[in-house]
Amino acid sequence: MPTNRILIIVTNVSDYEKVGYRTGLWLGEMTHFWDVAEKAGFQMDIASPSGGYVPIDPESLAASVVKEGGTDKRYEDRTFMNRLLNTMKVEDADPASYDALYMTGGHGVCFDFPKSVPLAKLTANMFEAGKVVSAVCHGPAGLLEVKLSNGDYLIAGKKVTGFSWNEEVKAGREVAVPLNLEEELQKRGASYGKAWMAFSSHVVDDGLLITGQNPASAGGVGEAVVKKLHRAK
Repeated sequence: MPTNRILIIVTNVSDYEKVGYRTGLWLGEMTHFWDVAEKAGFQMDIASPSGGYVPIDPESLAASVVKEGGTDKRYEDRTFMNRLLNTMKVEDADPASYDALYMTGGHGVCFDFPKSVPLAKLTANMFEAGKVVSAVCHGPAGLLEVKLSNGDYLIAGKKVTGFSWNEEVKAGREVAVPLNLEEELQKRGASYGKAWMAFSSHVVDDGLLITGQNPASAGGVGEAVVKKLHRAK
């Protein structure tokens, strides 16, 4: 039975390991998805690998960025932002309580998503139960170590996208990130695709798996997830 609930996964990592840059959740990648899903009648919970506080990537709060898609309104909303003060641990999330999973981005996820065994198990469980699994930007890093009950990688043979290496270079983070997401997705058998123009919206829908390339794709991922869930009813 549909629950009309979506579980959003966010990072707990606040800084890079090799450089002094700050990082965390790219706020718009949560709010743009949230706005679409909420308007469609879905409720959402937030979980993170370690639980507790969620740092915000300071670059996602820049004046030229935070106003995009109304993220600034969410940032001004104390009740909304309080949701990030004490998130539940991924391992405490009940997969039966949700119709879909959505992994947000921000460079922080490159450090904790792939290492989270509970996240990999939760994702596999939901996917094999016929639930929608989605991710945006660096969020697909959370798909890298997900294996199904037959031992295959979830993304093997699937069409996916995620933050491209070209975008990583243009963002000046190529020496700071712990992995080349575009390359790692392909190493696990995924068919990776990207937009012709860097940083433009690009969403890939492959059955129960929906991925978006970059921050501009978060709303589109939300629309694709909502459409998929409404069809399932």
